[in-house]
Amino acid sequence: MKRSDVRRVDEIAIERFGILGLVLMENAGRGAAESIEAFASIHANHVPRVTVLCGTGNNGGDGYVIARHLDLRGFPVDIVSLVEIEKLSGDARSNAEIAQKSGLSITVAATRQTLEQSIPDDPDAIVVDCLLGTGATGQPRGLYGDAIQIANQRSGTRVAIDLPTGLDCDSGQPSLMTFRADLTITFVDKKDGFSNENAKHFLGRVEVVGIGVPRRLLDEFGVDPQYPR
Repeated sequence: MKRSDVRRVDEIAIERFGILGLVLMENAGRGAAESIEAFASIHANHVPRVTVLCGTGNNGGDGYVIARHLDLRGFPVDIVSLVEIEKLSGDARSNAEIAQKSGLSITVAATRQTLEQSIPDDPDAIVVDCLLGTGATGQPRGLYGDAIQIANQRSGTRVAIDLPTGLDCDSGQPSLMTFRADLTITFVDKKDGFSNENAKHFLGRVEVVGIGVPRRLLDEFGVDPQYPR
């Protein structure tokens, strides 16, 4: 699935089928949380602490949903946002505000030092990359690059949502600063770039999670609705 296909699936689901963007984000985040829980049950001896790194846009919005559902499942969860909540918009802003009202731990990181303090160096911890989504291109810069560098240096498990930040959705070409995932949870279908040999070093295990769009829409894009693991 190409970057443009990802955008069109969301647009058609909203415009033609009348599925709210908030519903799509909720489905995506809940499904990702379920995958993280299953992964943790296999790879950890106890319930690990999860740190969710959130950027702007829908990928960050997914992160707030994921954090809420992991909290419901009994995981200790910390959210680290690279942008002030007030600067978010749309569905991402809505879910960030829900997370605030739910009493979830949210740290707004404005400096590299805050990131260093907020991203744990614990072999039992999980760090979730919800920094930039499929629409991002080029080298992650500033705090985004710092967050990736720090996370990659940490000893815990790393999980990427939709694709690792820094990896190009279409070409699969990694940038100099690319999140190195042990597990990539991608929505609707695998992305075209995942077949690139260079990409495989950053993807880890890949799982596909549905977002609740109708089978008729998936058929238009040639997507198998069974979501094989």
